[in-house]
Amino acid sequence: MGGDLHCHTRLSNGSMGIEEIISLAKCRGVDTIAITDHDCLAGTVRAKIIGDRNGVTVVPGVELSAVDGETGELLSILCYLPDFPDRLEGLCHKNSAARKRAAQYMMIKAAQRYPVTGEIIKRCAAGSTNLYEQHIMHALIECGVADSFYGDVYVELFSPDSENNILVKPAFADVKEVIDSVHAAGGIAILAHPARSGDPEALLERMAALGVNGAEVWCPTADDKTVASLTAYCKKHKLLMTGGSDFRGLYNKEAISIGSYVTPKTQLNELLGYKAKQRRLMKKSAALEVAAKEQQAAE
Repeated sequence: MGGDLHCHTRLSNGSMGIEEIISLAKCRGVDTIAITDHDCLAGTVRAKIIGDRNGVTVVPGVELSAVDGETGELLSILCYLPDFPDRLEGLCHKNSAARKRAAQYMMIKAAQRYPVTGEIIKRCAAGSTNLYEQHIMHALIECGVADSFYGDVYVELFSPDSENNILVKPAFADVKEVIDSVHAAGGIAILAHPARSGDPEALLERMAALGVNGAEVWCPTADDKTVASLTAYCKKHKLLMTGGSDFRGLYNKEAISIGSYVTPKTQLNELLGYKAKQRRLMKKSAALEVAAKEQQAAE
């Protein structure tokens, strides 16, 4: 089995802790995972230590929120293996603050419409670095207003197609800034779940022009046709391919567990060896350039 490179803990919008995530991965025979909490690197070091103790390799990662300056669409860029994760802290703080402001408005709107208090919603978000739709729905279920996380009440409140939605779009960083920040931190930038877009290949093409190193091909939102299309594009343009379950525990939209979607072994090894390969290519290119100049000087 390859690696599940997209998992969330309760530090963002998952329901399980780091230890539980790693124990579940081991139980399911998944020996490589990435914990990619939204705009949060807080669990990276701890996850690696716990993973080493349990025989599970934890790839350092984070899911960075972004907005497409061209379309206004909300996107996510997965950052893997950053050499200097501290360089992402400013961006994470900026995005987290934007999410928190938007969530506060949504929490107030939910409390105005249904018999639920802000205190109950905040309690459901305890342990998280922010407030998410799932926490609001958790509170509404506890208060007897809703009977499921993604049923009629969720559609009413959080579907863009609902006339009565309470959505507030966070003012996240522009996607180009996010991609550049990943590279400045020595990380690998992967476009998360492009299958959510109306035209995944066109989106990937634009993001590749902005510098992403690859795309999340195998994920819950990608059907076989989309997987085939994205795979063909990535192979043609020499982009990395990853996969992951987007696991959130209790907050999953469907019955999905760690390892339900993975990065195949070949692509996992390509990701893990990508930076070393790039360094070798740069070294070779520099050597060829020096040789060419020396030859030119000799002539």
